Amino acid sequence: MRTSDSSPSSPSRHGKGVGLGLALLSAVAFGGSGVAAKPLIEAGLDPLHVVWLRVAGAALVMLPLAVRHRALLRRRPGLLAGFGLLAVAGVQACYFAALSRIPVGVALLIEYLAPALVLGWVRFVQRRPVTRAAAVGVVLAVGGLACVVEIWSGLGFDALGLLLALGAACCQVGYFVLADQGSDAGDEAPDPLGVIAYGLLVGAAVLTVVARPWNMDWAVLTGTARMDGTPVAAVALLAWIVLVATVVAYVTGVLAVRRLSPQVAGVVACLEAVIATVLAWVLLGEHLSAPQLAGGAIVLVGAFIAQSSTPAKGSEGPVASGGPERKLSRPGRAA
Repeated sequence: MRTSDSSPSSPSRHGKGVGLGLALLSAVAFGGSGVAAKPLIEAGLDPLHVVWLRVAGAALVMLPLAVRHRALLRRRPGLLAGFGLLAVAGVQACYFAALSRIPVGVALLIEYLAPALVLGWVRFVQRRPVTRAAAVGVVLAVGGLACVVEIWSGLGFDALGLLLALGAACCQVGYFVLADQGSDAGDEAPDPLGVIAYGLLVGAAVLTVVARPWNMDWAVLTGTARMDGTPVAAVALLAWIVLVATVVAYVTGVLAVRRLSPQVAGVVACLEAVIATVLAWVLLGEHLSAPQLAGGAIVLVGAFIAQSSTPAKGSEGPVASGGPERKLSRPGRAA
């Protein structure tokens, strides 16, 4: 047994370190989706069809886990439906709809207002304390993102496009909040792999109605796409999008939220935009400007400050003192 004076700090530091590593891996995996998707889109696939292939393929990969955790359908149907509608289908559909009306950089910046919205949710809805470091990290990360996406270069947008991008941000808040469900419930916590599996299945069903894949040009997947002039098998790009940019990204992301906190994991997730920009520079030949490089550095600083804070879980006492029932009855917690 561990001595009483060492048990509170060492496991906490270890768990936080693992959580930070998972959050970074998730940001890299999510950030790599764009550089693989863009060649497929340029080869002739509709962007919404790429999204459907991504989610449907990942749902198929995770199907055995859904069968294994089928008890979740009875125990937490609301959580599974919410994760699928918000964290999977909602973010994708709102973001791509926004892209049809406003510049990519503006839509991306508004979507990544999510960490600030997460802070508001945690502080005023769940009534958990929010650390000053997390708040400072959000401010720096959002400011840095404004430079990364060069928001000043595309200010011609309409109100509906803004609302759609804000909808994507709100759905991303749902991702972080729902991923945290049960993190303090001990053995009663829903298995994260089961939640992700059913979330992808729900998301795939919703996106099937929206994307109408029966109109897709399937022949594109049998050929090659060009990545900065280099031919790459289209099916290999799709495999990367499905296995790494979706399955690995969601699994590591949810596990990271459970080891950190929604607000800290949200700020670290801002690195996704920086990673996507850098990967596009390296793999697609899309050069970065000086403001983008400076903005990326600011995002890194903001993420570092945020992750250095102690995750605020509401109570300073040990989780075991309250029991699962007490934890799940807090304001803001889903039943």
